Amino acid sequence: MSAAGKAAGGRHPGGPDSGPGGASYRAAGVDVAAGERAVEAMRGHVARATRPEVVGSLGGFAGLFALDTSRYKRPLLASSTDGVGTKIALARAMDVHDTVGVDLVAMVVDDLVVCGAEPLFLLDYIACGSLDPRRVELLVSGIASGCEQAGCALVGGETAEHPGLMGADDYDLAATGVGVVEADEVLGPERVRPGDALIAMASSGVHSNGFSLVRHVLFGAAEEGHPGGIGPAGQEALRREEPTLGTTLGAALLTPTRIYAKDCLALAAAAEVRAFAHITGGGLAANLARVIPAGLSAVLDRATWAPSPIFALLAERGRIPLTEMEHTFNQGVGMVAVVAPSAVDDALALLAARGVPAWLAGRVTTADPADESPLTARLVGSHA
Repeated sequence: MSAAGKAAGGRHPGGPDSGPGGASYRAAGVDVAAGERAVEAMRGHVARATRPEVVGSLGGFAGLFALDTSRYKRPLLASSTDGVGTKIALARAMDVHDTVGVDLVAMVVDDLVVCGAEPLFLLDYIACGSLDPRRVELLVSGIASGCEQAGCALVGGETAEHPGLMGADDYDLAATGVGVVEADEVLGPERVRPGDALIAMASSGVHSNGFSLVRHVLFGAAEEGHPGGIGPAGQEALRREEPTLGTTLGAALLTPTRIYAKDCLALAAAAEVRAFAHITGGGLAANLARVIPAGLSAVLDRATWAPSPIFALLAERGRIPLTEMEHTFNQGVGMVAVVAPSAVDDALALLAARGVPAWLAGRVTTADPADESPLTARLVGSHA
């Protein structure tokens, strides 16, 4: 990519052999030429994931970004890092690799925007057992698409080949993003008040959390020698149409994580937003609790929405109790906005206009002094 040694994966360049009978990098399992081909293949994707502030181009050792400090009185830089996790096993089993790139961006930028920060740029890291230029191009194309959706630039990255430590078909993804927010406009628990409304935004599916449980329920123990540890029976199940889902099981599970960054920024600019909660590992209650201050409680009513069919399928096939489902998965809610009571109608109208399904899911209340539970967020009622 455009920085940090994406060309040749940050490795020293070299030929295929050092001489007759001599050692070589290629003989050790690292194909520098394949890395160079991967860089050429990804150039076009990187070029579309940019911003005017980006300085320089593909091939440097660092990504440069000219922050316009005149726009801010006291700018704060925000940073976040994350990966995709074991959802990659399904991508490998289905040989579909562009969607997890979108997932990667979503997991980073939707954490950044929670404090009100605008995502500026992102750097990725791709580790693999054996470098396949076609697959790396697909991964980067997805990352670039995610950056376009988030409005941030892809300024750098690294592709590392780890022969002997990773299987030839193995790979993993990680990324770090940087954003900026005005110091006086940082969102968070300090702004939350009793009576504030909880606006839920629909997820696009399972997103990128809980896939170890997904794989355990649907495919059992990993099967060595098969992509992603998913054997023939599991691969057939992924290709099978599921009537309740309206698509194949594999397509439903690989649906990319919704990227809320631009929508959240637009909402914060137009309405009185107190805080956002990105619903990732730990589920709704645990993540919402992170933005609810001591002395207050957030109460979500399950009756205000019906979880996506994929969650019912997982619960049924794994006989997973509701408490475990809600602790592991997003249950159909990917982001929650805590807004002033007077802002509810405007918030819902704005999100609807932007194509984000959203609804009033609950309220912030004063905590009951008699309640000894350490939770400051909880779900009540039954799903519609």
